[in-house]
Amino acid sequence: MNVPAHAANFDLSGRVALVTGSSTGLGKAMALALGAAGARVAMNYANNEQRADAALKAYREAGYEGVMLRANVIEESGVDELVTACESQLGPPDIVIFNATPAQPQMPIEEYDWAFYQSMLDFFIKSPFLLTRRVLPHLKAQRWGRLINIGSEVFARGVPNFSAYVAAKGGQNGWNRSMAGELAPFNITVNMLSPGWIPVERHEDDPQELKDGYRSMIPMDRWGVPVDVAGTAVYLASEASSFVTGQTIHVNGGMTVC
Repeated sequence: MNVPAHAANFDLSGRVALVTGSSTGLGKAMALALGAAGARVAMNYANNEQRADAALKAYREAGYEGVMLRANVIEESGVDELVTACESQLGPPDIVIFNATPAQPQMPIEEYDWAFYQSMLDFFIKSPFLLTRRVLPHLKAQRWGRLINIGSEVFARGVPNFSAYVAAKGGQNGWNRSMAGELAPFNITVNMLSPGWIPVERHEDDPQELKDGYRSMIPMDRWGVPVDVAGTAVYLASEASSFVTGQTIHVNGGMTVC
């Protein structure tokens, strides 16, 4: 069987990827997909060591090369420790996926305080900023890089009772667009992958009526699964997307067609 000529464009052999918040859920799925494409992957977690160990075990049992690194990605010292560990154990990262996230409760604005708003900004704007600034010398020197923001359809849909999360994702979207233009001359692409509601471990206790309501609106008439997001991440990390930057790709079965 002949291999399609474009298949090599998706080969990440020789690349190092760093995926924050990748001990579970979509982050874990993206790390596994990048490993399957040939990248050496630095996975990351903040607190749950048992879950991180299980994720790394699954990754290595699949035959992929990578490590699991603990770090607080909303603090400059933690970001420096994370990237330094990646550099020493795998090499400097060529691909960075900003996936780390805190809890995301839906509440009316009266029930939020500024500290919670600030926590959203820290994860979705401060962390990508710190990580990008830390890895840029390497990316600019080699004139190749892939920075992938994980957004959310909530910004496009203007989901109510979710103002802190929606506002932070909107800010991240603007940052994504600005950085794309700034870094394009260095052959560094910056894109946003925006999933819909794809149930993973942290959604286990979500009310069933909310899940049923969302599921009934999906035009493709099925739930999204983590591999749907993971495949898009590999595309954005690869040579196949070399002329794509500053874009937002929604992975949500058509929920944001209009």
